[in-house]
Amino acid sequence: MVTLVKPLLVNITILFSFTFNGNLFFPYQTKTLLTFKQKLIYGLLGSFGALLCMFYPIEVLGETHFDLRMVAIMIVTLYTGWLPGSIVMLSTVITRYLIGGQFFFIGIMISILAFVITLSLRRVFLNSKHRMVTGSFILFFYFYLYISIIATSVIFLDTFFYLTYFAAFYLTFIALIFVIESLFRTNKQISEMVYMDKLTMVGQLAASIAHEIRNPLSTVRGFIQYLSQDTADESFKKFSPLIIEELDRTNSIITNYLKASKPEQFHLANVPLHGVIQDCVMLMRPLASYSNVVIEYGNKGPFYVRGDEHHLKQAIMNVIKNGIESVPEKGKIQIVTSADYFHNTVEITIADNGRGMTSEQLENIGLPFYTTKTKGTGLGSMVTNKIIREMHGTIEYDSETGNGTTVKIILPLLKSD
Repeated sequence: MVTLVKPLLVNITILFSFTFNGNLFFPYQTKTLLTFKQKLIYGLLGSFGALLCMFYPIEVLGETHFDLRMVAIMIVTLYTGWLPGSIVMLSTVITRYLIGGQFFFIGIMISILAFVITLSLRRVFLNSKHRMVTGSFILFFYFYLYISIIATSVIFLDTFFYLTYFAAFYLTFIALIFVIESLFRTNKQISEMVYMDKLTMVGQLAASIAHEIRNPLSTVRGFIQYLSQDTADESFKKFSPLIIEELDRTNSIITNYLKASKPEQFHLANVPLHGVIQDCVMLMRPLASYSNVVIEYGNKGPFYVRGDEHHLKQAIMNVIKNGIESVPEKGKIQIVTSADYFHNTVEITIADNGRGMTSEQLENIGLPFYTTKTKGTGLGSMVTNKIIREMHGTIEYDSETGNGTTVKIILPLLKSD
């Protein structure tokens, strides 16, 4: 019993240790494309962990070596892709070949099989909302093929050994998925804290200068309107509307700063999501038509959320407006709502086929002062993000240059009235 449990505990400790170390090198982030350097480091860390597992095997049948190296292959492949996964797989295959023995070919085969299965089902796993369940199905499929191979190629061992080994294999695999997903959430919360600190900085800046600037602006605007009525200067009459327009735009920017620092008080109520989105679509259709953009809205149910209807409209209209402005010539914006009853949330997906954003732009979207527009201030997305967070929701951006942008707003779901 001790000879069985001791190496399993060593293998499990090694895998968890390298999982946390990987997060120290490059914190795990969702919706972030890995660079070649990151993939290489993840692959090397996974290889080192898998090789250490191989150096502490469960030796129960002569030259047969059972260990948990396949867990490292599968986890690295699922979360980081084919390149890091292939690095881990090749390192274990080469090492198993060098170790040799009567069953080295079987050891190589099950390592390659772990890589092929997880790579084939990786997209299904990443798109799943319940990754621990999906991961279990992937692992059980692998277990079926794994057991079939050893049952026909190796002398069948004691049933207790197989139960213990595969139970440890399953629990380690699922626990690693749970830990990685938890690290995703923790790192996201840390990013949220940093983001909120930046919003606080903007708020302090806005509070200190906004009121001092708006009063003289209003005075200047009034005098320009008054003088433009009685003046004989044609140039002044010609350019006074432009001056007033720019003053109004400046005043609007200051208003956005104030909303970012001290948003209006929320009037919480049970808000019918369908009605809110329908109103937003109707209000934005004239601007969309002017820009040769079609807005399509697919409603899937009478969903209700807890929040402020006015602010929610403002947030959704900001996203739609950004989508319209991102379309260079002719395009389409699709709005879809769907519920996740398992997590008790509703998701609003707003997708456009505009110019899209680079990964660097995607990382900075919503930050104070950051914008991809020539005349933008970067406050619209920031205010939108703040509104969604005030309603205890989240907002996610997914974009690719030339292929448009998809914005997902996720809010707590209420029961229908």
